[in-house]
Amino acid sequence: MPTSLPPDAPVLVLATPGTTDGVAEEIAAVVRVDNPQIEVRLTSVSDLADSLPSGREAVVVPLLTWDDPAVLAEIGKAVAATGSGAVVTEALGPHPLLAEALHIRLAERGLARADRVRLLNVSSPVDAVILGTVGGERAVHAVQATAVLLASRLTLPVVAASLDSEPGVPVAAQRLRAAGAERLAIAPCMIGHEAPYALIEQAAAAINAGHAEPLGSHSAVAELVARAYGSQLAT
Repeated sequence: MPTSLPPDAPVLVLATPGTTDGVAEEIAAVVRVDNPQIEVRLTSVSDLADSLPSGREAVVVPLLTWDDPAVLAEIGKAVAATGSGAVVTEALGPHPLLAEALHIRLAERGLARADRVRLLNVSSPVDAVILGTVGGERAVHAVQATAVLLASRLTLPVVAASLDSEPGVPVAAQRLRAAGAERLAIAPCMIGHEAPYALIEQAAAAINAGHAEPLGSHSAVAELVARAYGSQLAT
C-alpha cells in the first residue's frame, strides 16, 4: 500500500452483508487508522448503490471470508445498476493472514499454543480443530484452503464443517474422534455478522468442545481489506 495517494485515488468501499454497526464499523475504523491516505466508506450490501462515489473510481471490498456467490451477485447488481466502473475484489480468504488470525483467536481462548515455534515440543491443548463456516456445502468447500493453512500453523488436523447445514459439525466431530482426536475445538471462519453467535455456542456444546471467538476486528482482517484495495491500485 502506498504511503500517499493522489486526491482522486479510488475510494475504498467496504461492503458488509450485515449491518454497518458493531464489527463492520470497528473494522472500518481500524482500516482508516492504519491507512489515513485512503478514503474509506462503509456500507451494507443493500445500500451499496447509494454509497458508490459519483464521477470517481471506487474499489469495493466485500467483508467476507469466502466468495459467497449470493452476496457477490448482489454487489455486482448494485454496481451495474449505477453504471459505475467500480471494481469488486474477491473475498478476504483464503490467505495466510486469515489463518494467522484464526490461530490467535484460538490461542486467546487457550485452545492453541500461542507460539508455534518456541513451544513446538509442548503438547497442544486440543487434538484437532473444526473450522466452522456458514453457507452450506459451498462454504465448506470454499474454506478448505484456509483449513489447510491453519493446520500447517497448528500442526494439528483441521477439518472444515458447516455450522448451519447437514452434515455439519457433529459429523466432523464423530470422524475426528473415530480417528483418535478426543479434545476438539471450533474455530469460526467468520467475521461475526454471518450468523448469530449462539450458533457457534450451540455447535460447541453439542460436541463437548471449546470454541474461539469470530475474527471480528482483528488487525489481520483490516490488513486484508487494505491489501485487497492495494492490489487493485497495482493493476
